[in-house]
Amino acid sequence: MPLARIGWGVVVLICLVGVGLLMLAGYHGYAALSLAVGLAAAINLT
Repeated sequence: MPLARIGWGVVVLICLVGVGLLMLAGYHGYAALSLAVGLAAAINLT
């Protein structure tokens, strides 16, 4: 697996963890933004 794909995978995982934490804290707008960033980063995994 190339190093670039591993890096993008880590970014996606960090964004998903951030979404969960932000949702628990009640920051729904920031959670949606973090989800959008994670989805944009996931495009690079294909």
